[in-house]
Amino acid sequence: MNGKRVLATGHAMRKALCILLILHLSAATASCTQQQTGGKPQAVEDVFLPDGDGIKVEVWVENLNVPWSLVFLPDKRALVSERSGKIRLIINGKLESHPYATVDAVRIGEAGLMGLAMHPRFPAEPYIYAMYTEQKKGALRNRVVRFRDHGRTGSFDRVILDDIPGGRFHDGGRIAFGPDGMLYVTTGENFNADLAQDRSSLAGKILRISPDGEIPADNPFKDSPVYSYGHRNPQGLAWQPETGRLFESEHGPSGEFAHFGHDEINRIVKGGNYGWPLVIGAPEIQPYIDPLIVWKEATPPGGIAFYNGTFLPHLKGDLFVATLKSRALIRVRFDGDTKISRIERWFSTDFKKGKYGRLRDVVTGPDGAIYFTSSNRDGRGDPLPGDDRIYRILPISSRQ
Repeated sequence: MNGKRVLATGHAMRKALCILLILHLSAATASCTQQQTGGKPQAVEDVFLPDGDGIKVEVWVENLNVPWSLVFLPDKRALVSERSGKIRLIINGKLESHPYATVDAVRIGEAGLMGLAMHPRFPAEPYIYAMYTEQKKGALRNRVVRFRDHGRTGSFDRVILDDIPGGRFHDGGRIAFGPDGMLYVTTGENFNADLAQDRSSLAGKILRISPDGEIPADNPFKDSPVYSYGHRNPQGLAWQPETGRLFESEHGPSGEFAHFGHDEINRIVKGGNYGWPLVIGAPEIQPYIDPLIVWKEATPPGGIAFYNGTFLPHLKGDLFVATLKSRALIRVRFDGDTKISRIERWFSTDFKKGKYGRLRDVVTGPDGAIYFTSSNRDGRGDPLPGDDRIYRILPISSRQ
């Protein structure tokens, strides 16, 4: 397929998605009439750094099909999920042709195979976890399953959490183990905004369960996996190394209630209500918890990661945010634990253009490099030959 046909296909898919979004927005707007809006809590403006800060970028792996989540295993292996349903294996930087595992995922809109996570006691507990969308009794549902690791392949072990509401939009999908050894799961509200405030629903939440799928006794709501609520479409989870505090990235409205943008970075607290759809931005209204960062310009974030390596010492302690529509890798610098001192948009020159296109995930590798994935084949990007890719960030002076 030549470049013009790829671009034409991408534009056609985006047009179809826009029509579907308009239909969903009409229904969503009718469901909530009272809403409070606030401004930006951060005191700094974003700075554009097209070349990053003292770094260089190289292609690590290419020819992937909409990579969603990247996980490094402690033996020179890595796993990456493709939205179509394949978990791909990377050994010493080389992509294996045969899938590590596959799931019967429904790929429609934002749904499909999404998050991956490794058991915190791996390889003593040789389990890999995955979240994906399936068709169940005519409806889209999400589930978390786990696989037993066999080196080059993984075999299905068991379902960990089932019957999470799914949808073609706002599907959540990030899973990650916290310092407490518990599994955290982000869920979208599937364009049913009111579900985010309904604690009996698993939609629009961050969930917390044990590695075997049990509800921890110290969860904030009795006999419930809900850890926090009032979320629209949470996409990233990361724990600050120095404090153990949980941070989350979240998509703001894309037309609901006549609002756009307002994408967020939040610090998550146990039992917290983050306001959607009753509040947008940082209005300082109790009992809702305001974000640490609000981008009024559309900056839909994907995965996030704190850098805690030694390979890039000038980045230590900074939060990195992969972004989709704004096509930037964002670096957030802190003055103390939560005060934002600087926000940098790497590889971009404005809020819509970026050197590497749409970015989905970012992680720190065991070598101390930073890795990020593109998402240009997801129907909303403009893929180039070789997309999608995993990129590797190195010091500018490195010869590796």
